[in-house]
Amino acid sequence: MMPLGMFGDRCFIGLNLLTFLLYGAFGAAMLLVPYVLIEAGGYSPVQAGLALLPLPILISIGSPIMGQLAMRIGPRTPLAIGPLVVGAGMLLGLRIVDDSPYWTVVMPAIAVMALGMAIAVAPLTASVLGSVDPKHTGMASGFNSAVARIGGLIATALLGVVLSRQGDQLIDGFHSALVASAIVGGAASLTAITLLGSVKMRES
Repeated sequence: MMPLGMFGDRCFIGLNLLTFLLYGAFGAAMLLVPYVLIEAGGYSPVQAGLALLPLPILISIGSPIMGQLAMRIGPRTPLAIGPLVVGAGMLLGLRIVDDSPYWTVVMPAIAVMALGMAIAVAPLTASVLGSVDPKHTGMASGFNSAVARIGGLIATALLGVVLSRQGDQLIDGFHSALVASAIVGGAASLTAITLLGSVKMRES
């Protein structure tokens, strides 16, 4: 169903690889953080959900701003910086243990991850649309969304070994997964630097 010529474009391949890596790393963190808050932090499911509120707030506020900025300076810089900021948020999450206060430990990690996604999401979407012929934008957008979901699903599948742990072993596994996710975020940034030299944007 996909025109094979689309996969001959270096930017299109790079954007989808970046999407796979970024959303895989982010999906892993978003699965683990509320789970650890519930299992090790004593949060109720509702409290764990509310703990993630900085995500939709910052992304909804920041994405339009970053979209406009990327239209002026080009998408390559925000697409390189965004995953690094997400990774920094994951490394901040290493401070989360079984009795961490929300406002000084949990919330800063979530807020930094949200900021990184706000930097990357709008430029990424517009760049995917701009990397293909206008008549193929619908297919390109759908394919990119599928890649994002696949990245998250693979990360979820790989986290079974962490989710099966309890107590200190759960925290240790959580921290190891965050470090791995931060490294994947760095790989997403490297993808932007190396493969997106001439990427264009199109308003979605």
